[in-house]
Amino acid sequence: MQLLRKIGYPLSPIYAAVVHVRNYLYDLGVYSSSSFDTPTICVGNLSVGGTGKTPMIEFLVSELQATHKLAVLSRGYGRKSKGLLLANEDTGVEELGDEPFQIYVKFPNLAVVVDADRRNGISYLEDTIKPDIILLDDAYQHRKVRPSLSILLTAFDNLYSDDAYLPAGDLRDSRGEAKRADIIVVTKCPLDLDISAQAAIKKKLKPHSRQLLLFSSLVYERNLKGFNEPMILDDLKDRNVTLITGIAKPGPLVSFLKKEEIQLEHLSYRDHHFFTDREIALFNSKEMILTTEKDFMRLKDKVTGLRYVEVKHRFLENGREALMQAIANL
Repeated sequence: MQLLRKIGYPLSPIYAAVVHVRNYLYDLGVYSSSSFDTPTICVGNLSVGGTGKTPMIEFLVSELQATHKLAVLSRGYGRKSKGLLLANEDTGVEELGDEPFQIYVKFPNLAVVVDADRRNGISYLEDTIKPDIILLDDAYQHRKVRPSLSILLTAFDNLYSDDAYLPAGDLRDSRGEAKRADIIVVTKCPLDLDISAQAAIKKKLKPHSRQLLLFSSLVYERNLKGFNEPMILDDLKDRNVTLITGIAKPGPLVSFLKKEEIQLEHLSYRDHHFFTDREIALFNSKEMILTTEKDFMRLKDKVTGLRYVEVKHRFLENGREALMQAIANL
């Protein structure tokens, strides 16, 4: 991977130029952005994957569903269907994409729609579902929609201020576009991140005075989910565990499991990978399979005894309260 990035380094300035021109045309109004009557909350990033967008969407749903009628709109990256699709009991992971399918399975009473045309998707939701709030998953670069509130995520171990443009780095948008965010959340922070470390990150990111800067961690649950038989992480310490990941950045999960003294074989695949029959046969030959929640959605009906580690956002200090107040002010 590092070799490919070095080879691709000369292409990064070209990619950056295209991104800058596109954003400039939106800023000038040559390309139009639409606002909608229904409050919309955009969750996204400037990079390609690995910042915790889906756990953030799930956090917002968990916090807001008791008091608001919600809907989630996603592009449904990697799905094998086209156009607009409303999740229902007959739609599967291949039709919705792994992340929207995961959200729908976890919150079956939630309206989950996939549509690459976000304006069309919002119009559909306003006409048919009439939600109080629409959560836009991974829509920060989709400037055809002007959201009511923008939440920009950046990972603690790969801040957008330190990153490079594709293909040399992970940036798919300009660092300067962080100015459009109302809230910047530094995700995947250590739980004990102190005030001085937070101040150092703030100095790097240089948020505007109007922008709220928050810090959060991804917390892994100790109770394993999936297969009916109850199991906790400690039960894995004397087992031959194979970890299957098809996510952008599995490093934090691997590190967590190693800290738990779990010896594992790690089979890593690209993000949104659809597993082949040959790969499924390999997995079924293993003694104990552990995976991520997103990968579980693609594998649960194909691999026996499959279990996953659930992950959740946990805000540091008063971050949760500050975020909820910002949403209340919409």
